Amino acid sequence: MFRSLRIRNYRMFAAGGAVSNVGTWLQRTAQDWLVLELTHGSAAALGTATALQFLPMLLFGMFGGVLADRYPKRPILIGAQSLMAVLALTIGVLTMTGAAQVWHVYVMAFTLGLISCVEVPTRQAFVVEMVGRKDLSNAIALNSSIFNLARVVGPAIAGVLIYALGGTGPIFLVNALTFAAVISSLIFMRKSELHPVTPVPRAKGQLREGLRYVLRREELLMPILLVAFVSMFSQAFSMSIALMAREVFRAGASSFGMASTMFAVGALGGALLAARRARPSRRMLVAGAIGFGVFQIASGLAPFYPVYLLLLIPTGIALITFNTSANASVQLATSPDMRGRVMGIFMLVFTGGAPIGAPLIGWLSELGGPRAGVMLSGVLVVAGTGLAVLLTRLIGARVARPRLVAA
Repeated sequence: MFRSLRIRNYRMFAAGGAVSNVGTWLQRTAQDWLVLELTHGSAAALGTATALQFLPMLLFGMFGGVLADRYPKRPILIGAQSLMAVLALTIGVLTMTGAAQVWHVYVMAFTLGLISCVEVPTRQAFVVEMVGRKDLSNAIALNSSIFNLARVVGPAIAGVLIYALGGTGPIFLVNALTFAAVISSLIFMRKSELHPVTPVPRAKGQLREGLRYVLRREELLMPILLVAFVSMFSQAFSMSIALMAREVFRAGASSFGMASTMFAVGALGGALLAARRARPSRRMLVAGAIGFGVFQIASGLAPFYPVYLLLLIPTGIALITFNTSANASVQLATSPDMRGRVMGIFMLVFTGGAPIGAPLIGWLSELGGPRAGVMLSGVLVVAGTGLAVLLTRLIGARVARPRLVAA
């Protein structure tokens, strides 16, 4: 389960990432709570902030993948992580001084999204350079485990700190400090132990080449289409947790942190189970997607807060089973010289649907209540899974069909 940790460079990266990920989840929880405080509980405003953070990936995500193929990945990651630290420091100072306004959060979220356009596909493609192809699937699952372990710890700590310190400002400052861990791990890696991929020379049509590469391979097309439909609503699920906790069950900041933690406990369990599998299967991919949709519907129907908390565990297991299976399937089926571009497309559909899904769920939650928003999201995930499978077959048949040549 933990075989990738035998590799020094990955072990350093994982340790630094664990610290930084805790800070990231501190900030995500604080950001949601800050928006709700500044807008007096507006679901639409919370949906807008979530959408703005993911909108740049929808617009520019594939270009970030092109840059990841063209340039060495480690310096890109160091620069991107440094810029994210500056953003966290800025919003922390604004909040601590009482000057923070909703538009400040919107600007920070959008700028963070712009940086992520380059950082995320680069980081995803860098994993194989640390561990090699043999341990790639295990490293992806462990990355997800670390991310979700932070997701367990971060919101719980954030809820307590918001209550104890009387505000969200200190949370942003703590997150700014945690970036030092991952930046240090990148700086002190042993270059001789990496498996670098030769950068692809700059040329015209590289973006189109990446798209054609995906369309011609069903083993890439199906998980990417599934991710496109599922992630449109999964990225908004943390927003739904905040709305359900605050508006339906009237929970305070600490109880809201508990809800996020329960979801993360399930996600961590799903990631650890994925780490034991040598290679993801298509059946596991589809089952994870459908399971996430079904458990969303069930959580929307929960009559009491303890029942809602319990249902968040299998919801997290299903989502992370799907996410890790999709990520590993795509990376293992991609050639090294195309990995940055393919992961750019993958991350575009993974996060780019949030600008559509988050405002839609926020708007529906204001019209029909948070329960209706969560249940409709689950129905759309199940329907989207079936549509993705159907589209894969249709596109695959069309691409495979020989073109008629005029006599």
